[in-house]
Amino acid sequence: MPQFATLDWIVVAAYLAVILIGGWAFSRFKAADTRDYFLAGRSVPAWLAAVSVLSATQSAATFLGAPDQGYRGDYTYLGAVVAPILAALFVAHVLIPRFYAMRATTVYELLEARFDARAKQAAGGMFLIGRVLAGGARVYLAAIAIAMVAFGSIEAHAIIASAASVMLVSFLFTFHGGLKSVIWNDLIQFVIYAGSALAVLVFLRLSIPASNAELIDALRHAPGGVDKLRLFDFSTDLSKPFTVLAIFTGLLLLNIANAGLDQDTTQRLLASPSAKTGARGLILSQLASVPLIAMFVTIGLLLHIFYARPDLMGEANQAATSFSGEKVTVFVHYILTQVPPGLRGLVTIGVTAAAVATTNSALNAMSSVMIADFYQPWREARGPVTPKHFVRAGRWGMAAVGLAMFATAVLSFYWQRHSDMPLLEFALQVMVFAYAGLLGVYFVAVFTRRGTAMSVIAGLIAGFVTVLLLQPFVSGQTALAFPYQLCIGTLIAAVVTAIPRGKGVAADAAIA
Repeated sequence: MPQFATLDWIVVAAYLAVILIGGWAFSRFKAADTRDYFLAGRSVPAWLAAVSVLSATQSAATFLGAPDQGYRGDYTYLGAVVAPILAALFVAHVLIPRFYAMRATTVYELLEARFDARAKQAAGGMFLIGRVLAGGARVYLAAIAIAMVAFGSIEAHAIIASAASVMLVSFLFTFHGGLKSVIWNDLIQFVIYAGSALAVLVFLRLSIPASNAELIDALRHAPGGVDKLRLFDFSTDLSKPFTVLAIFTGLLLLNIANAGLDQDTTQRLLASPSAKTGARGLILSQLASVPLIAMFVTIGLLLHIFYARPDLMGEANQAATSFSGEKVTVFVHYILTQVPPGLRGLVTIGVTAAAVATTNSALNAMSSVMIADFYQPWREARGPVTPKHFVRAGRWGMAAVGLAMFATAVLSFYWQRHSDMPLLEFALQVMVFAYAGLLGVYFVAVFTRRGTAMSVIAGLIAGFVTVLLLQPFVSGQTALAFPYQLCIGTLIAAVVTAIPRGKGVAADAAIA
């Protein structure tokens, strides 16, 4: 198994130099208060917010998983981008204006205005639980790829060292300058992330001795009569997560939650000067995701040609699905066995960049919820303190959630060895547990006058438990795809939240 060559380490060294220079530049950002630290002084333009949102949402799971979707399936994963575009329009017109009207630091402050502080803290707590689990799993995914490519090993020491490296780089980028550092870092990491994928796409295409017309015909008529160029799947099979039915139901809900109720994403939109600017940034980010996802899925389709069509390749290439007993995607196998020195180093830092971008955003978002929704109200009730106190508290909060994410990544290493559930699936779906309750609660809070703080807490728990009970390892039934699990969980959470009549105060009136 080839390991890093000198040229690979030179590429990595160049990346580390960029990190050090960027870290020095970002350390000059001075945060005077939590508005500066968590919202970048509300000075982020729409284009930069769009890049930052895109960088935060396209994780190492996408880098490694989307090519696997193309290799095993078709373009229906790309077709599913209809859902985030529709969700962006909904969030831009319904939720973002409400958050700006409140001058909110976190999205969960709307529940405090509508109900009371207990509701806000319950929603914030649900976000923290889900984000620590999802963030830790994504760090572990990146650590697997980095350890295999850089060290040729997936033993505990290599995985833990790789995960620690991702966490350390993310923490150093975020610690001093807050969200402003995160957003400009997102731009750097996105360029590296997308550039490395584009380089692999070009190299892979040049390694296939077939014309574009031959490729299109081969993909349209794949073995078994499969059309791998199919963009939309009109099947009603509820075990498939990317059908048209799923797009307009569960995937739409998933993306509404991600764009409007997940502080990790919404924090960037709240950092713009106005609601219109934030909304424009969100819509631009979803439109820009189309060519990015298309690139990753296309890599998967070309890997299908490379490994499964010897008639076009002129030789047989064997695709392995394991490395020292560890499940790997076909893309990781290709990186390990086919990519030349230099490009292998570039792809490794591409995976690292994806992980760093999503991790440092999660660190700042979770710290903002911990401080703004939990610590700051508690501390101010005990006497006045300077704004700088909460900036320092935010840094300590970031360290705390960073350790929690690292611990989750390490636990994931041992957890996967005692579970049949693929970690990639876990990383992509784990936020559904938190989103079900949040969606149900917010639909009731925004569109009705019903509910109380206690019913909000009950609704959040009901949504989480419902999704848990729908898991195959609990129910023992055939797997129901996660978009439909989210639909059921959201419905149950909304019903539970809406049971009490409430105080008769609508969300808009509460904000006013």
